[in-house]
Amino acid sequence: MLSLSPSQTHSITREYMQNGYTLVDSLLDSQEILHIKDVIDELVQEAESTGQYDSLLEFEKERVEGRRIPRRIFNPFEQHEAFRNLATSDLILNHVRSLLGPNIALQHSKLNMKPRKVGAVVEWHQDYTYFPHSNDSLVGVLIYLDDAREENGCLQVLGGQHHRTFNHALPDGSFAGMITEPINEAQHGPVISLPASAGSAIFLHPFTPHRSSTNTSDSPRSTLIFEYRAADAFPLYTGSQLVGMERLTHHLCGEKKRTARFGGPAPEIYTPKDIPKSLYELQDASRSEMMTK
Repeated sequence: MLSLSPSQTHSITREYMQNGYTLVDSLLDSQEILHIKDVIDELVQEAESTGQYDSLLEFEKERVEGRRIPRRIFNPFEQHEAFRNLATSDLILNHVRSLLGPNIALQHSKLNMKPRKVGAVVEWHQDYTYFPHSNDSLVGVLIYLDDAREENGCLQVLGGQHHRTFNHALPDGSFAGMITEPINEAQHGPVISLPASAGSAIFLHPFTPHRSSTNTSDSPRSTLIFEYRAADAFPLYTGSQLVGMERLTHHLCGEKKRTARFGGPAPEIYTPKDIPKSLYELQDASRSEMMTK
């Protein structure tokens, strides 16, 4: 088992608890990244050849030279053993254990791609609002598969703002999928950009507000995301979509708990009007609705 030194563990935990995120440089090496990218190309080519897109891919709204460009691979953990091997490796799990303890489950996985010139914007949001649990012992692991800069849409966060739920409601009270209250530097602190080289990973608290801008560069920016939870963090009911989400969870290590632990900030429970295909679709619909009000 790969192990972290006590000083490394303490540093990662302290920064995560204080700021709501921590950045680990070069978690994956170039060969590991190349292997993952080869798998992505294989999955996309297979979907294109069979025409079976819906269960695997979501596309950008804009076409490039007449072609549809993928912007997300759904549930990569379910799609290929390369993702399963990485998500269950001690390379990642040792960091997760340092934050959540020894009993860990995979909450879900996804792969977001920001293709060059067309990569879509993601508005401010807190992940926890999409999947509230009995406590906040969850962590998102976002692995850059490309060098990430502001020009190609690196992650941006509000540091230290992970102790409450921001408003994510539309005027009618339904879930907007994005923060709808004003964000300003005087109240919430500066926007922090997190550029890093390919293979670096961000460990993100589920209450940390974050966003990413449109990719205006000639360089793609793909991010592989694994969301983990402590085994005693149980989901709260937000609608029928929860049943489908729970089918994609997997207990990975330690003891499988049967009793829920309650703690963390009091969550607000939101339900979307419809069951969206992704964050992108929900935020698109919410932006349109808010513009007409």
